[in-house]
Amino acid sequence: MATITKRGNSYRITVSCGYDLNGKQLRRTMTWTPEPGMTRRQTEKELDRQAVLFEERCRTGQVLDGNIKFADFAEQWFKDYAEKQLRPTTVARYHVLMPRINAAIGHIRLDKLQPHHLMQFYNNLAETGVREDTRYQSTVDFKALLKSRGMTKREFSKQANLSVYVLDSMTRGDKVSATSAHKIASTLKLPLDKVFRPAEGKDTLAVSTILHHHRLISSMLSTAVKWQLIFSNPCSRVVLPKNKRKEAVYLDEDQAAQLLQALEGESLQHQVIVKMLLYTGMRRGELCGLEWKDIDFERAVISVRRSSLYLSGKGVFEDETKNETSERCMKVSDDVIAMLRIWRAEQAKERLRLGDQWQDNDRLFTAWNGAPIRPDVITAWFHKFVTKNGLPPIHVHSLRHTNATLLIAAGTNLTTVAARLGHANTTTTSKIYAHAIKSADQAAAEALQDILHPVRKQA
Repeated sequence: MATITKRGNSYRITVSCGYDLNGKQLRRTMTWTPEPGMTRRQTEKELDRQAVLFEERCRTGQVLDGNIKFADFAEQWFKDYAEKQLRPTTVARYHVLMPRINAAIGHIRLDKLQPHHLMQFYNNLAETGVREDTRYQSTVDFKALLKSRGMTKREFSKQANLSVYVLDSMTRGDKVSATSAHKIASTLKLPLDKVFRPAEGKDTLAVSTILHHHRLISSMLSTAVKWQLIFSNPCSRVVLPKNKRKEAVYLDEDQAAQLLQALEGESLQHQVIVKMLLYTGMRRGELCGLEWKDIDFERAVISVRRSSLYLSGKGVFEDETKNETSERCMKVSDDVIAMLRIWRAEQAKERLRLGDQWQDNDRLFTAWNGAPIRPDVITAWFHKFVTKNGLPPIHVHSLRHTNATLLIAAGTNLTTVAARLGHANTTTTSKIYAHAIKSADQAAAEALQDILHPVRKQA
């Protein structure tokens, strides 16, 4: 039963929650202050109600306190907040950061965590030798090795429990994680040093990675404040390292034309994928989530309603768009609609050809058997396509940046560009595409000068 103690103008409600392993009684407390103007009878009635509610919350495990260690609170935060409120891909990225965070501050009580603890952690992350994610590069001809063993890349990926994308990355000389390298060597039944060598690179963490750790900790502690476990968030009193904003990577008009010309030698599906990304500025996941019912062929309008994502162990799954404003409709040109009509007819032929092997769904872009396409498969193919055709070193998301940059350069107002991209506001758009806005502003100034410049009289 709750115990109530008057403390000045407020009341402290205490509830016993049993005993810990050492026999120490566990107590939970809360403070309640009557609203101004409440009568004595109203105060007593509401106080009894608050005590009953608090006791019930304690009984059902809904109440924590500042005595809890950060690591234990983090576990509860993931369970009660992150897994219910955040996107699965975000939660997965956060879990990757937790080992370092818990090693540094997991043992500290929540109410004892101070800014200097966080500063010490961030300074440590910036030191040389902190990186635990040593990367590896292949020293063998992986394709030839698989061929000699009579295996396909897809078969090997299943045996190694790795995505084809990782194998593609290794084949083209990219760095892979230590976990992936060990899995590949183990599946090949070869020592690690016979297949890989440690890759040369930075042995310190990027500033953006340090800030990512900070944002996660701050999000957790902000929730702790809302749950009334601590009075304030110590992250708000920390001086953070400066991180320079990187300029968006994009193609200019000539480079975009070069890309479109190079596309002519690719499969129809890849042509349509790249052109859709370039003409609409959609995110990769949004494109993969498109279904035929989202295409209004009569009005030439495409509706973005969902995103298609992939997680190891979960596979391809459908999710909401990045935010509320990301769910949008956009007008497209007649050329885009004509291209989609051709692609729909081609997909229908392939469905008939495969018969029972085809997995029925309404997606525009699929794997060979009709199953939803994995977003990382597009990324892997696009990297090879760019390298093969001698295009600038861009990635799939660069097509979104190119779309926005070309629209701004053509004089499209920022509000329209932000709406087409699905940005929550024009501030986001102006920050990302400051380079394009600056160039457009210069062009506008020069155009105005040409218009208003007085006509010089011929001498």
